[in-house]
Amino acid sequence: MKPGLLRATLTLLTGSVAAHAIPLLLGPALTRLYSPGDFGQFALLWAVSANIAVVGCARYEFALPLEAEEPRAALLMALCARVLLAVTVASAAAALVLHMGHGWPLALTLPLAVLGTAATQWLTLWATRSQHFARLSLARLVQQGGGALLQLLLGFIKAGPLGLVLGATAASLGAAWLLARPAPHGGWAGLWQQPMAGLRGMARRHRDFPLLNTPHAFLGALQDTLTLIVIAAWTGDTSAGFWALGLRYLKAPATLVGGALSQALYPRLLQAPTPTEARALVRRAMLALAALAGPLAAVLLLWGPGIFTLAFGAQWADAGALARTIAPYIALHFIASPLAVVTMAWGAQAWALRLALAGQCLFFAGLLAGLHGGGLTGAGWGVSASMAAYFAYYFWALANWKDMPHESRA
Repeated sequence: MKPGLLRATLTLLTGSVAAHAIPLLLGPALTRLYSPGDFGQFALLWAVSANIAVVGCARYEFALPLEAEEPRAALLMALCARVLLAVTVASAAAALVLHMGHGWPLALTLPLAVLGTAATQWLTLWATRSQHFARLSLARLVQQGGGALLQLLLGFIKAGPLGLVLGATAASLGAAWLLARPAPHGGWAGLWQQPMAGLRGMARRHRDFPLLNTPHAFLGALQDTLTLIVIAAWTGDTSAGFWALGLRYLKAPATLVGGALSQALYPRLLQAPTPTEARALVRRAMLALAALAGPLAAVLLLWGPGIFTLAFGAQWADAGALARTIAPYIALHFIASPLAVVTMAWGAQAWALRLALAGQCLFFAGLLAGLHGGGLTGAGWGVSASMAAYFAYYFWALANWKDMPHESRA
């Protein structure tokens, strides 16, 4: 990595290490305060809220780093605010339907969970645009570490799945509050006074984000939601809890390193003077990620079951067996996760959407075949096998990408 990218990544990584260390250290206590069924219910609610929140601003927030002029960035922020308000109101209506029609009281927390998660994502891009990396690190510490601490406190009073939801939601809202400074041009109140003509123009200018990136992001989040629904329907809430806990802790390194790298990589790709330099940035990032992913997969394959049983207790032994089976998938996902910003920077969102649809078909083919043949552990092996070819093609395509918009931006 170049010094600038390395410095930015390390700044974000410092906060991320602390943010993820707290949940990891508190994990053994949380798994003794909450049952696998509690985690299963929480994971399903959180997956639904994340599915909505990921498109809470119609992905317009990812266009913020493209707007260098403050008045234009303020217009884009105003557009994001209006879309998020509409999505939050719609999620409140959906929560009432789920509660009254299906007897799921946990659903009443849905609008707050959507608001907290979506606002944090939106304002993270606002801080990324200004390269306020120290504030991003602090917000991540509040969101991840603070959420685990609140869940622990609520666990002591036997709050059940509601405690898991409220802890995560309150921490997300706190992180969003931290990221809300500095205010956009004209102040936060000024966002609601922006002219409609300007908002419509900004919406047209960045229409690729809602038209192409929104379905991509929504379908990606929908994969997690449907996976939990399928597992819960096939093998019960407890198995869904095993899957949720396993993925939560095994994907933590990807969130930790990948989130820091992607936030630093995105603006660097936009500023790369030539396609050759942009490809070099991506290749260096891939090699660095692969060097970390390999040992991670080896540890899980060799000692995954024992590690989970020792850390989380005997009732989570099946989660350890699952960890071994999805080790190859986790390693590949670790490399791929931060590279999602590459296709946005290169104007290749249509290609990314088509590829993602193919990848999700492969994922569910492996999942369903594995569940049918071997239950939960069979599902893990099925997913690892079906996704290997997909990720191999994805990495090759990015490393050898030719069609970049650098000349048109110059």
